[in-house]
Amino acid sequence: MADFPGRARVVIIGGGAVGVSALYHLAKAGWTDCVLLEKNELTAGSTWHAAGNVPTFSSSWSIMNMQRYSAQLYRGLGAEVDYPMNYHVTGSIRLAHSAERLQEFQRVVGMGRYQGMDLAILTPDEIAAKYPFLATHDLTGALYDPNDGDIDPAQLTQALAKGARQMGARIERFCPATGARREGEDWVISTPKGEIRCDYVVNAAGYYAREVGKWFGRDLPMMVMSHQYMLFDTIPELEQWSRAEGHKLPLLRDVDSSYYLRQEKNGFNLGPYERNCKAHWVTPDDPFPEDFSFQLFPDDLERLEWYIADAMARVPLLEKAALTKVINGPIPYTPDGNPLIGPMPGVPNAFEACVFTFGICQAGGAGKVLAEWVTEGATEWDMWSCDPRRFTGFEDPGYCVAKGMEVYGHEYAIHFPHHSWPAARDRKLSPVHTETKALGAVYGAYNGWERALWYARPGDDTSEAGSQTWRRDGPWFGAVAEECAAVRDAAGILDLPGFSRFRVAGPGVADWLAQQITGKVPGVGRLGLAYFADDKGRIVTEMSVARLADDEIWLITAATAQAHDREWLQKHLAPGLVLTDESADWSTQILTGPASRAILSQVAEADLHRPWLTWQTARIAGAEVVLMRVSFAGELGWEIHSRLADTPQVWAAVMAAGQAHGLKPFGMFALNALRVEKGYRAWKGDLSTDYTVLQGGLERFVDWSKPEFRGKAALEAEQQVGSPKRFVTLRIEAGDFDPPYMSTIWSGGTVVGEVTSAYWGHRVGACIGLGMLRADLAVPGVEVEVEVFGVRHRAVVQEDAPMWDPANARLRA
Repeated sequence: MADFPGRARVVIIGGGAVGVSALYHLAKAGWTDCVLLEKNELTAGSTWHAAGNVPTFSSSWSIMNMQRYSAQLYRGLGAEVDYPMNYHVTGSIRLAHSAERLQEFQRVVGMGRYQGMDLAILTPDEIAAKYPFLATHDLTGALYDPNDGDIDPAQLTQALAKGARQMGARIERFCPATGARREGEDWVISTPKGEIRCDYVVNAAGYYAREVGKWFGRDLPMMVMSHQYMLFDTIPELEQWSRAEGHKLPLLRDVDSSYYLRQEKNGFNLGPYERNCKAHWVTPDDPFPEDFSFQLFPDDLERLEWYIADAMARVPLLEKAALTKVINGPIPYTPDGNPLIGPMPGVPNAFEACVFTFGICQAGGAGKVLAEWVTEGATEWDMWSCDPRRFTGFEDPGYCVAKGMEVYGHEYAIHFPHHSWPAARDRKLSPVHTETKALGAVYGAYNGWERALWYARPGDDTSEAGSQTWRRDGPWFGAVAEECAAVRDAAGILDLPGFSRFRVAGPGVADWLAQQITGKVPGVGRLGLAYFADDKGRIVTEMSVARLADDEIWLITAATAQAHDREWLQKHLAPGLVLTDESADWSTQILTGPASRAILSQVAEADLHRPWLTWQTARIAGAEVVLMRVSFAGELGWEIHSRLADTPQVWAAVMAAGQAHGLKPFGMFALNALRVEKGYRAWKGDLSTDYTVLQGGLERFVDWSKPEFRGKAALEAEQQVGSPKRFVTLRIEAGDFDPPYMSTIWSGGTVVGEVTSAYWGHRVGACIGLGMLRADLAVPGVEVEVEVFGVRHRAVVQEDAPMWDPANARLRA
């Protein structure tokens, strides 16, 4: 066709709210030579049947940022583009039935306040004043969000489309993308109207995203749920109240019963998230459709009966309303319920902005984030919670369905810090899983790998319900204390399957690595900790570096970082170097504690007096292993790296030798306590692109004498003007609860920082927090307060050294 564009800078596939928002934000960034392809009319997928709620609430810092931005954008969008917008900012009431739920709300209030939002906790009497038709007799309180509300999804999408067009971007409706191929540096997207070449492509195809992903050799980790909501007719009492008050009722969410109830004109919209939920398009008798535009599933109200009855008991006025319509449409889910926003793993110049469970409230922020990924190569906020690379390929369709249904059925669940969700487990088992299970291991999944969280003693509560608490002294607490004591006084062994590890080899590999990291490359036979910065000096990742030979290195990193770090390395790999992912070939045990040398001396053919931060090959029980003199627990110790097939015999030999020395297995909870006492940072908690290397207190890992390294110019500029915030260790008088991630730090009446990690240190007998504090307050001895579930607790800034063994004498023993 003569007027069909044959070339674009970016092609977006999918015309729902998210895809159009991406187009709008690309144009706003100055990238106006962009085209969006939609197979039908805009909104034909999940957008057209979406309820249109716009909450800001989230227990995730990054998703709260994204949703907050959306709500701010929508409030001014209609006027900006001159398009009518039915956006009702009614506020919302989120009910709490328990003390634990109220604690969750108090945590979110603190996070929201830090982001500039005026969230508040309501008493039952205050709830009734805002929502007079509500039964409050069994409630502990509620969360009130004045900026919550609902928007017309079609109007939102059309307003974003109008804004994008006004800036010069182009939308092709009734023009399905039918395929994609790579030619040189171009993507070629085929359509019935012709081919279009582009520099970048974005998969924003909603519940069709998995089909589109196949064109790029990608199997997206997703499934599709059936979600129903019901519309009820006018209720005279509600109509009368609204007329008298001049506004609608706040949007109501009974999260413990798992539904929302919204005033729709002068009736109601009820939307449950039921436990007995239904997945679609996963069985031969329910095949994936060629086209499902503007279509719905048949009603299935039987599975909603309990939720309807509960809502009517909560708001008796609902009993008077006639049901007028049922909407039952498809909503896509990833295994963790968060969308996919960011680089398409392993595919050059391709991005994903899809699989949105809450696409309307997240569309505005998602468009901003996607545009930043494409135009700048990085995002303002660390968006690991939505990064497609958080999934690494083991998530087969069965896993995705099981986890998607679990997330849907617990959509409003509290995410307790020591709780592990049970669906689709045992996907990756350690070579000694049977052995650790026999010892009482209670497991959690890390990139699919089952790792012991703690080892239960006889009589300890290992039920799922027992882990659903915010309290520090849960069923694990006594066992973890014993595990930490063994590491301190004798020895502990931690089975640690699933480390991500990459071998990089070739001429000049050390010079190449020196340009990628901020610090020094260790010499042959040595180990080091390396930090990778982006061009803005922000922390991208942390890896352990083992220099195997002049032209060969081993890079070891977190299990969950496998796809992320592999892609970062591959993207920046110099010609002539070879990168090999060996993550699936090895397993690891951490043997640590003052007796660890004596234990190893009985089983290992090795020089156990080599200093800290060295490595060597050795033999244990006839198997060749790599011994690394390092310990994340902060005691004398070694990491024992063994091939998978050899790991059981290595484990057995070490365990047998350790019996006379008080060796005790320990888990990830104990390791967390031990590492916090040493001030060791955790990836995507303390270490993220929300912070620069200097803000993270990592100056000792910066080699300023190097001619260049990524981020050097930005870090030099920051060094000259000073960092606005600094990493600190805090001793916190926290009562019965350890501060959750992003708990706010106060000085007087001002929020001055945030806690990024906090845990009880059993060796020092105190709650320890790691976090970021306003630079002028980051001075040892300064007193601040840490807000924990709405209560401020005294905290004292510590010296810039570990609280346990500050001179590292025990590590170097």
